[in-house]
Amino acid sequence: MTHDRMMLLLGHVFYLLSLFAFGLQMPETLWDPQARDFILIIGLIAIWRYGWAAVNWIRFLIYTRLVFPRWRKQAEVHGEEALPNHVYLMVTSFRIGAETTRRVYASVMEEAIRYNRPCTIVASIVERADQVLIKQIFQHYQPPPHITLTFVRIAGTGKRDALAVGFRAISRRMPRPDDVVAVIDGDSMLEPDLIKRSAIFFRQFPNMAALTTDEHCEVEGNWLFKEWYNMRFAQRHVFMSSVSLSKRVLTLTGRMSMFRAGIVTSPEFIQRVELDWIDHWRLGRFKFLTGDDKSSWFEILSRGHEMLYLPDVNVLTVETPPHPSFFKSSVMLSRRWFGNMLRTNSRAIALGPRVCGLFPWISIIDQRISMWTSLTGPTIAIMATLFVTPIALLYYLIWIMITRYVITLSLLASRSRVSAMYPFLLFYNQIVGSFIKTIVLFRLDKQRWTRQNTVLNTGRSRWGEVFAQTSSTVMHAFAVTLYIAALGWVSGIL
Repeated sequence: MTHDRMMLLLGHVFYLLSLFAFGLQMPETLWDPQARDFILIIGLIAIWRYGWAAVNWIRFLIYTRLVFPRWRKQAEVHGEEALPNHVYLMVTSFRIGAETTRRVYASVMEEAIRYNRPCTIVASIVERADQVLIKQIFQHYQPPPHITLTFVRIAGTGKRDALAVGFRAISRRMPRPDDVVAVIDGDSMLEPDLIKRSAIFFRQFPNMAALTTDEHCEVEGNWLFKEWYNMRFAQRHVFMSSVSLSKRVLTLTGRMSMFRAGIVTSPEFIQRVELDWIDHWRLGRFKFLTGDDKSSWFEILSRGHEMLYLPDVNVLTVETPPHPSFFKSSVMLSRRWFGNMLRTNSRAIALGPRVCGLFPWISIIDQRISMWTSLTGPTIAIMATLFVTPIALLYYLIWIMITRYVITLSLLASRSRVSAMYPFLLFYNQIVGSFIKTIVLFRLDKQRWTRQNTVLNTGRSRWGEVFAQTSSTVMHAFAVTLYIAALGWVSGIL
């Protein structure tokens, strides 16, 4: 047994011993029938959340163990004949380290050579130094004539512009509608045979417009960052697989997604990615600064096309936290991720179950309400501690230790290792993540890139900005107050 696995095992042993010791130290009233009623109240309120998680976990097992392996065999029946004639690999890079850029483009060029069919690598860049480096890598590999390299350069105005310029460059090459375009982030490396193992599904499913894959990561930061990212990717694998059972996904990740060329070269698709916006009843009309992957996802979803998640294909991403502090980084990243999700959420719900599919539509609705239900348990526990019994919070803590460890063990179906830190990180994500979602929900116009110091200019007057900020704060405070009062009334605490 390796040292890492030994430390991992010791972590779980220590966690279980701590849980056992904690339980022994609890007051005897915890185990009498009257005290168990308090645990039952929290359990009943949360039961549908755990039930929903169980449904997703079961669907994940059905998809990864039964359905997708059958799809894989069916797709591979035609062999090389199922592959598209031409593949475009578009890589977007901005302020990414030279070593990461070298590794990414090396993986892209190796994969293009391995594919052994016409392939165009489109490098969407900002800085000339990247162009020089990419040319050197291309010359080093000396690819065959059917592999070409082209550059598109923008002024550093954001990823949306980079994608739009790249898509237009591809459209000028007049691709066939069933050619494939892979959009790859500048910090994502392709595994061997990724193109072949992914692109064959476009023939298998004629109505499928796009697909995305599983991700693994290398994290630049301390061990806590690494455990947090690994846990998030393990959860992502479960939920993406669950929704993909309905031939839909909840996001087309910008790290690596594939599209039919006929989709990404259409003017409507390019316009949606380049300039997306919503009209908000209180905040007015504002553009989307981030969230290009959500815009492309919504455009395809609204057209009624299928999308697929490939659980057996991986990209390796290099994750660079925006701040040395774990708390600050997790908050910054969560605000961007959840903002992208919530800005698209309401209009996706409006499409209805016929367009989205019933289960994906319910999943989209759950994104909006889970921020409140996830805060229900801790809110009631705090109120009960203040107004009922000072040891109520202890009841809740032991509940959290048990349930989060069960969830951690369930992730063994998704990944080969789980850390004893996962229960703490799961609870951290639940509390901090849900509260951030409530903040973002009332401030959808607040957007910022984490890799570049760019914020959205709303174009409001000074007083318009004051009204927007003040009304956001007032409505957020009112919603939280109403939420707490409702929980206190339903639980009988207040």
